[in-house]
Amino acid sequence: MLKIGQEQLELLERLTNACAVSGDEGAVRKIVLEEVKPHADKVKVDAMGNVLVTCLGDAAKGGGERLKVMVAAHMDEVGFMIISDEKEGLYRFSCVGGLDPRQLVGKSLWVGKKRVPGVIGAKPIHLTKREERKRAVSLDSMRIDVGPENGSKVKVGDMATFSTKFTRLGKSIRAKALDDRFGVATLIELVKHAPKNIDLLAAFTVQEEVGLRGAGVAAYTFDPDLGFALDCTPARDFLPWDDEDENASYNTRLGDGPAIYTADSSTLSNPRLIKYLVSTAEELGIPYQLRQPGGGGTDAGAIHRQRMGIPSVTVSVPARYLHTAALISRVADWEATLALMHEALGRLGAGDEVLGIRD
Repeated sequence: MLKIGQEQLELLERLTNACAVSGDEGAVRKIVLEEVKPHADKVKVDAMGNVLVTCLGDAAKGGGERLKVMVAAHMDEVGFMIISDEKEGLYRFSCVGGLDPRQLVGKSLWVGKKRVPGVIGAKPIHLTKREERKRAVSLDSMRIDVGPENGSKVKVGDMATFSTKFTRLGKSIRAKALDDRFGVATLIELVKHAPKNIDLLAAFTVQEEVGLRGAGVAAYTFDPDLGFALDCTPARDFLPWDDEDENASYNTRLGDGPAIYTADSSTLSNPRLIKYLVSTAEELGIPYQLRQPGGGGTDAGAIHRQRMGIPSVTVSVPARYLHTAALISRVADWEATLALMHEALGRLGAGDEVLGIRD
């Protein structure tokens, strides 16, 4: 089974340290192209900016028939867009993707292509009234501050993202944008070790965080038999969250392996694919967990609705603190995710029952 070593960790570090807010994924796309081109039969960047990679199976190269299996991972991350220059290095901004304004004040950023350092500022506690402290700081009252000397380096329309750098914490990883650089790094490894029994159609997608936009275009182009989305999902193990039953939704934990989705707000995962992944994991002793129904959505939400319908499922690495400046995850969960996907893809055949809808 495939393993995570120093090479894979260094790749993930490059990916997470790159800045690629939705709609501006070029920095990650460049890394992806460098990594996959030597291993692919065909590489294309479409009009949306998706990187579409084809790795043909042995039979396909000889004219035989194989399953066409699409595996998607999104290159974009949540972040910010500069919307107004208020002079002296201060800028109004809007959020790109799902971000909680309560967590933004004081966070350090990289702004624009030149990665100008900045910080999200608001009134300090000394200057607030007692009534103000009872309310969350609004986005309208925050500004990105890069300093007057850097004002000429930033312009309206520039993107910004958290400046958190990749750090190893023993068995864990701390970084920004593990959602979904975990998926991107995993998919790169799958391209490098593409199973020969299928045609692997790898889609490194854009604009997932703002509506699964790139994945729909990629799935329509590929027209696959099956679809898998690789992503990162919130771990519900930092207690106490609230008074709800902990089994009510999500229910994923760090250290328990990849999370196989049953349902989210955009997809009811194909039951045969869920069963197939579970049986593969149990047969090979790969740890796994079921991500129970809840909110959120992945590229599978756009993939399964293309053409005549595409049986789809999502497999995610669990992490804490998604869509914040720093996420925490376990290396072992990433390794188990890679192993499960590689083994599951390598066991598919053209006549498999997983193509069906239900038992």
